[in-house]
Amino acid sequence: MEFDYSIRVYKQYFNFACSHFLVFENGTREPLHGHNYRVQVKGEAPKLTKDLVFDFLDIKPIIRKICNELDHKLILPTENPYLKITPEENNFTVYCKDKSFFSFPKADVLLLPITNTSAERLAIFICHELRKAIFEEYQFSFALLEVEVEETPGQSAVFQYKDKESKNS
Repeated sequence: MEFDYSIRVYKQYFNFACSHFLVFENGTREPLHGHNYRVQVKGEAPKLTKDLVFDFLDIKPIIRKICNELDHKLILPTENPYLKITPEENNFTVYCKDKSFFSFPKADVLLLPITNTSAERLAIFICHELRKAIFEEYQFSFALLEVEVEETPGQSAVFQYKDKESKNS
């Protein structure tokens, strides 16, 4: 299917600062560190509805909300086989394969249902959250939704979701 129409949104406030560490395939990890991430979104559709692909005024607050939920948090992947995340009274204790462990206040942590906290996995997570929110609020699905997560200037990951059953074809 060819797409004739698209929108692209990238506002200065589509950003979040958070800390993380990657866990590698052998179970080792990189040091805890942070990034100032930026997000760009592109949505495609085969036709216009009321002269629009999708209203900018409707999509911008959704993207901003997702970014704000990630902002100023330590993000941890709940689906990583090399990490054990244990909730305690006020903290999460994170046990790593290399026998190191961390303890973080629960208020500072965001647990994400992903396998790792790479820019690629964050792009997938944001894309799915965005798709879900748009459909719940507007009963709309882009035929193709692309989310780019920039980790540092000039270094980003892109995820594209092709909706084979788009309601707007």
